Amino acid sequence: MNFSIGTNASAATQTRLRTGDNRCPQSGMCVTCLDGCPGLCEIGKSAVRGKEMLYPQPFGKTTSAAQKKYPVDYSHFSIMGTAVGAIGVEPDPDKAIFPAVDLSTSIGADGSLKLRLPIICAAMGSTDVAANNWEHLAAGVALAGGGIVVGENVCAMDPNAEIKDGRIISSPNMERRIKSFQEWAGDEGFIGVQANVEDTRIGVQEWVIEKYGVEVVELKWGQGAKDIGGEVKLNSLERALQLKSRGYIVLPDPEDPTVQEAFKAGAFKEFERHSRIGMVEWESFKERVDQLRAAGAKYITLKTGAYRPADLARAIKFASDAKLDLLTVDGAGGGTGMSPWRMMNEWGIPTVYLQALLTKYCDRLAAKGAYIPPIAIAGGLTLEDHMFKGFALSAPYIKAIGMSRSPLAAAMVGKTVGEAIKQGKVLPEYKKYGETIEQIFVCAAELKNKLGKDFDRLPVGAVGVYTYYERLAQGLRQLMCGARKFALQYISRDDVAALTPEAARISGIKYIMDVDEEEVDQILG
Repeated sequence: MNFSIGTNASAATQTRLRTGDNRCPQSGMCVTCLDGCPGLCEIGKSAVRGKEMLYPQPFGKTTSAAQKKYPVDYSHFSIMGTAVGAIGVEPDPDKAIFPAVDLSTSIGADGSLKLRLPIICAAMGSTDVAANNWEHLAAGVALAGGGIVVGENVCAMDPNAEIKDGRIISSPNMERRIKSFQEWAGDEGFIGVQANVEDTRIGVQEWVIEKYGVEVVELKWGQGAKDIGGEVKLNSLERALQLKSRGYIVLPDPEDPTVQEAFKAGAFKEFERHSRIGMVEWESFKERVDQLRAAGAKYITLKTGAYRPADLARAIKFASDAKLDLLTVDGAGGGTGMSPWRMMNEWGIPTVYLQALLTKYCDRLAAKGAYIPPIAIAGGLTLEDHMFKGFALSAPYIKAIGMSRSPLAAAMVGKTVGEAIKQGKVLPEYKKYGETIEQIFVCAAELKNKLGKDFDRLPVGAVGVYTYYERLAQGLRQLMCGARKFALQYISRDDVAALTPEAARISGIKYIMDVDEEEVDQILG
């Protein structure tokens, strides 16, 4: 089986092959590499632009996720429906209808943090694509009753932040992010703030707890898209110097006079800012959890990435021993576009495999009577069938589904379409629906009725996020109704079947030809 992603040429890096599909399968190069070619492929462009070609292009303007086809993915499982009974509602055709499915969930060691919809918009930090769409994204998530986490580096990356004696005391960008959610939030849902090494050093989480009443803070070990710290590009020498002075790794060194001359001469146009990687061990982890609880954090969560199996085991065990309120496990294949392209495709454990290990490890701890924290699974999950399978493959441990790229896409599209409508320039794709926001966005009238005059203040991309979430909600309710499961806690591992022996072997889910064997024998005698 060929799992190649078309190496050496991808829309993500805006590269292509001169010979088209005629490529060498191992190297990805053109079958014939022509002397005189201007360099259309990734190798060729790397000869001119070097390390810029590590990243999806244009950097900061797009979101990207892995193009690689893994041997087993969520499509290799099928959802099992049934014609018998109903769980969670009276088995009456007039009552067992899909609108009756309850999608609410709760997280927290005591189950006190409620979500109306079981979706957590996983952390997005200081990148331009997140910052430019945050108000739309956060408002939409708040109105839908979901969760959202502010990612790493927001404070120290804020040009107008104030850091005194090594501690953050002001950050307009962080304030904007938090208040964008709080302004539209109801009784369900939450906003959390994540911290990496640099954030922890300047006291970001303690500050947001005290200053803005943030109740949820997230410790970060990593994410599914990369196994290094976050990175962004800087287009001015002043900005590069500022961030180096705040403790970041900035490449090339903006304090080097030779580098300064080269930048001013136009030899390169961007600096890179990189975050440090953390060093995980139990004592410092427990110490940090204790510090945050003492600072007033009501809920403490952990996000880990697609690291090797031993690291997943550490994450589960540490979260269990520290009685954390949520563990987010992010598999390889997802991402929001700021990761090195080849790294995004060629490192880590893909989400299905990671979830299979997660289930096995949780089962081992549960058999010992250990506390199992609420878990969110993430990594390329975007639609309602992904959500159902995410809950089923690791039932009963999964309490929410983590998403980032797809809610951000909904925010960006909602913003683009909505702003065009406001300017009287309805996009051709949507003219058939009408001329106004209420006509074109199917959930706009519902939101307008709910918000009244405040609807006019709502960032228009929020309508897109809310509408996308409502689609996910109805789609998931329909799938659950067909499986006769009328609340999330009733979804079980036998609600899905593996379509291939390999998918069954990896996951422990029954092969579809072996499902219901005992019941079939009873029925047929």
